[in-house]
Amino acid sequence: MAEVTIEKLASDISTSVDRLVQQFKESGVEKKAGDSVTEVEKQTLLDYLNKQHGGAGAQAPKKMTLQRKTTSTISLGKSRAVKVEVRKKRTYVKRSDIEEKRLAEEEAARKAEEARIKREAEEKAQEAAKLAAQEKAKKAEEARKAQEAERQARAEKAKKEAEERKASESKLTDEEKKALAESRAEEERLKKQQEEEVQRKLEEDAKKAAEEARKLAQENERRWKEEEERRKKEEAEEVHLHSNRYAQEAEDEEDMQVERSSRRRKKSKKNAGEHLKQGFTMPVAPAIKVVKVGESINVGELASRMSVKGTEVIKTMMKMGEMATINQVLDQETAVLVIEEMGHTYELVNDNALEDELIAVSDEGEQVTRAPVVTIMGHVDHGKTSLLDYIRRAKVADGEAGGITQHIGAYSVETDNGRIAFLDTPGHAAFTAMRARGATATDIVILVVAADDGVMPQTKEAVQHAKAANVPLIVAVNKMDKESADPDRVKTELSQIEVISEEWGGDYQFVNVSAKTGLGIDELLEAISLQAEVLDLKAVETGPARGIVIESRLDKGRGPVASVLVQSGLLKPGDILLCGEEYGRIRAMRDEHGADIKAAGPSTPVEVLGLSGVPIAGEDALVVADERKAREVAAKRHTKQRELKLAKQQKAKLENMFANMESGDVSELNVVLKADVQGSIEAISESLVKLSTDEVKVNIIGSGVGGITETDASLASASNAIIIGFNVRADATARRTIEADEIDLRYYSIIYELIDEVKQAMTGMLAPEFKQQIIGLAEVRDVFKSPKIGAIAGSMVTEGVIKRSNPIRVLRDNVVIYEGELESLRRFKDDVQEVKKGIECGIGVKNYNDVKVGDQIEVFEVVEVQREL
Repeated sequence: MAEVTIEKLASDISTSVDRLVQQFKESGVEKKAGDSVTEVEKQTLLDYLNKQHGGAGAQAPKKMTLQRKTTSTISLGKSRAVKVEVRKKRTYVKRSDIEEKRLAEEEAARKAEEARIKREAEEKAQEAAKLAAQEKAKKAEEARKAQEAERQARAEKAKKEAEERKASESKLTDEEKKALAESRAEEERLKKQQEEEVQRKLEEDAKKAAEEARKLAQENERRWKEEEERRKKEEAEEVHLHSNRYAQEAEDEEDMQVERSSRRRKKSKKNAGEHLKQGFTMPVAPAIKVVKVGESINVGELASRMSVKGTEVIKTMMKMGEMATINQVLDQETAVLVIEEMGHTYELVNDNALEDELIAVSDEGEQVTRAPVVTIMGHVDHGKTSLLDYIRRAKVADGEAGGITQHIGAYSVETDNGRIAFLDTPGHAAFTAMRARGATATDIVILVVAADDGVMPQTKEAVQHAKAANVPLIVAVNKMDKESADPDRVKTELSQIEVISEEWGGDYQFVNVSAKTGLGIDELLEAISLQAEVLDLKAVETGPARGIVIESRLDKGRGPVASVLVQSGLLKPGDILLCGEEYGRIRAMRDEHGADIKAAGPSTPVEVLGLSGVPIAGEDALVVADERKAREVAAKRHTKQRELKLAKQQKAKLENMFANMESGDVSELNVVLKADVQGSIEAISESLVKLSTDEVKVNIIGSGVGGITETDASLASASNAIIIGFNVRADATARRTIEADEIDLRYYSIIYELIDEVKQAMTGMLAPEFKQQIIGLAEVRDVFKSPKIGAIAGSMVTEGVIKRSNPIRVLRDNVVIYEGELESLRRFKDDVQEVKKGIECGIGVKNYNDVKVGDQIEVFEVVEVQREL
């Protein structure tokens, strides 16, 4: 081709001369306007431009771009249409030889990896099948050996039996031999049948095992095949995506903008007003909650856990017959009933998880015999203190006398048979409190009875306490040195309250002693040791200590002081002690002599300093490991005690006896009875017991002559009883206990009033009866018409009183024709509440206008009639 000028070339390719000159310059050819261009220079420019657009110069093009434009019309209605032009551009790139080679290498590597994975899977399957076959063969060999051994044993047994039969057959007759042969044939047949059955069962088991192995192999093969197909499919997809990642680029920006704008218009119309809509979707069914309930929960918290309003819970409880407030504490049973009534489910949780974890002390260890803990009880002036003093003077090693009872109310005595720990519990208050809390601090009770005085009221109280706590009782008959001593009288009187001596065929030891001369002291200690041996008292003497608080007080100089009886383990200064709602690190410990000690083992009383407050007598004392957790447990116990006091009505009151019986809380009425004389006690007791029925039972748990003491109050509190005083009163200490524990106390001076009130309380469970009583009668003399009320009956009261607030009946010829109420009652123009006999009045009957002359208006009232047993 001939040479052309710059101007001609620029005109042919539709570009400017300046741009063409610039492109020649960039490709390395210097040209200016008017110059001619050769074919070589044209090829140089073309290669440069190819490289600029992704090509390889003079080589074949590596990339090809295709453009496509489509126009469509969208109808928006009858007379509206919009033309939409969509432009699409796709670029295809040719792979080079290097890329082809790399893809081929990747494909070969992939196939090699597949072959390796398949080979490993087959090897694993073969190994598993081989192990299964070996295990199966091993089991079959073991079964074969067991069968062989069993067969040999049976053969030896059969051989032995054959020899025995042969020896016995020589002595038999022909008939007996024939019968024996038949029985043998039968046995052989049965035996052969059993062997065939066993063999058949073994063959079936073997077939079953083979079938299971075959199914397992098929299942494994199917799984491997599916896994292989899935993996191949994933790899094929991955290769396809990889091979096309250079083949398609993004669409043209203008086309994308057109499509995006079109989508935005459609979406805006479709979602118009979406931002104004609420996001709440009403549930299709009521949500059932799983409510966790502890020992107690208040109404507000229960409503929160069920995701309902507190008023809904209160309304549900009102339907169930229970009035409640939002802050009222419910016990576990009531809360469960409310949850089930409202259609939810419950889960009972242990609120004491932290407490159980903290006090979980392992009792593992060597159990050693411990000293018995003895409580001495008895009537005043029967020599209880003198007996204690004599034992202390005679048996305490260092001769200490005094100071022990004042310090901690307990001390130890060394005897020939070992150590004995004595508790001094004046008034039995601590003993009763311990029983009320389920404690078992005392092992043996010694009942001191004066030989010249016999059984007295406090003696009977002591027997009641001992029996209620299920503690063995030893009777010490004191003052045997007096001339008027009569031990047989003591045995006779005690036998009347079911305390019978061993000499008379009972279960109680009686020891005659004298605190003045020392008579029988050794025998008493021997009896205690003997009873302790029978009880076989043991405890672990190492590890964290457990015990019980005997008594406690607030010392002005030392702070809270607690007397603790160690029951197991070893108590040391520095231990963290948890006593009920109080806790603390032990700063110091003192023994029964007031001396500091470093450790205290089982059955040892100690005085402890360092608690956060004064604990309650009878509380458990536990050594724990974590002071922070001990503080949490103490605080939780305090909260729980307050909640339980609000949640439960712990005392049986006469006023709510009916409600308690309806809910099943009370099945018997416990009574502590005190009177001025023994005759009154017997009469009242007999009368109250006769009131018992199949539904309600009167249970007299304690009775005695004299004033109401703190002991009676403690017994009533522990037994959920009421106190009845007949011609007696409670002392100041007892009144404080009664007020603190909210015990029901009743005073009487007439026996019939006492019996009647208890009887009324028991009859409260019977449904009351109602009857109608006529209080007035009026005769209609004339009838007037009123525009407001209607018919007004001008009447004369012939009997009783006509009252406006009572219901009425209208009688005609002594037949009731209407029953209702009065709308108005007037004397002349004045409204009145009642009209007496012999006075005229105007009567308006509500909602009834058919009153006639001669009718009678009868006024009545409904009277409740109490039922009786």
